Amino acid sequence: MTDDKTTTHFGFQTVDEDQKAGMVHGVFSSVASKYDVMNDLMSMGIHRVWKDAMMDWLAPRPGQRLLDVAGGTGDVAFRFLERAGAGTHATVLDMTESMLLAGQTRAEADSMATSLDWVVGDAMALPFEDNSFDVYTISFGIRNVTRVQDALTEAFRVLRPGGRLMVLEFSQIPNELMQKVYDLYSFNIIPPMGKLVTGDRDSYQYLVESIRKFPDQDTFADMIRRAGFEQVKYRNLSMGIAALHSGWKL
Repeated sequence: MTDDKTTTHFGFQTVDEDQKAGMVHGVFSSVASKYDVMNDLMSMGIHRVWKDAMMDWLAPRPGQRLLDVAGGTGDVAFRFLERAGAGTHATVLDMTESMLLAGQTRAEADSMATSLDWVVGDAMALPFEDNSFDVYTISFGIRNVTRVQDALTEAFRVLRPGGRLMVLEFSQIPNELMQKVYDLYSFNIIPPMGKLVTGDRDSYQYLVESIRKFPDQDTFADMIRRAGFEQVKYRNLSMGIAALHSGWKL
């Protein structure tokens, strides 16, 4: 009997909350070595444009401290350090050690080593003091967190007053016909592509399903406000295939 347990979703499956983290860990452990290649193939390289748009809106400044949660192979942290300049520091946190290890093999990791930390940790229980960072980012990771609201509350806790949250995540296309076309692509192309490139269809089936289960733009903006953030705004990218959400700790 599991009546006394809280459940959540793992893609389209309903699972006990205490199972999800391990299942997500299994997904990303499986695909870590090919993660960047698959991102390029699935999005036809557009994920790079989205991450650049994130940096444009974020406008990193010298001396800032970044926490990039679910930071995986370092894409966002590298961009942040390149743009911010002198005196900047980035901490990349991910629950999957193999993702962090893959990031550390990239050329950028060597050249930026003195400005980078790599930490294995949980978005819902960050191993950092209150008011520790100027910027908190999470890209294509928050939909994999078991309790999204808890992760947002933790983001608020570790940011300094005046700090900024920015979330880049797959979202919902406002146009119903375009959403149906995108769904056809997602469900029929991405899992077979994952099988071909990584040998793992199931992980990419989960990733596609997890996008459909994530709240729409306005619902997610309300969740950010409930965590305590102010001046919450979002911008759609590629017609809403992805969205950038921004909030401030004031």
